[in-house]
Amino acid sequence: MALITYLVEDNEIVLENLIEALKEIAAVQVTGYGATQTEASRWLKLHDGEWHLAIVDLFLKEGSGLGVLAGCRNREPYQKVVVLSNYATAEIRRRAAELGADAVFDKSSELEDLFEYCNEQTALH
Repeated sequence: MALITYLVEDNEIVLENLIEALKEIAAVQVTGYGATQTEASRWLKLHDGEWHLAIVDLFLKEGSGLGVLAGCRNREPYQKVVVLSNYATAEIRRRAAELGADAVFDKSSELEDLFEYCNEQTALH
């Protein structure tokens, strides 16, 4: 069974590469994506209970990934939200955890860890 995934990313090149990599490496079905906090938060609320994983960048065209995280606090236990950012500092990791992130991955050095996480989540579904 595929992991129903929503991506929050404002860089089109990163978005396209991430979608392709997720399809090849993990059993992930990307059902949508948003480039702003408002767009992402709206989609996640409208599809409440229908997605398994949200992968969220921090810096967006409008708003921030932290705002998206805050809006996902009341999700189902099987729904996971992870941060994928170039700014995965200790402070960002702490703040993301406070807002309910299940994991934080650095775009430049932890992509393999993200793919492994996706595979683990797929196995749980």
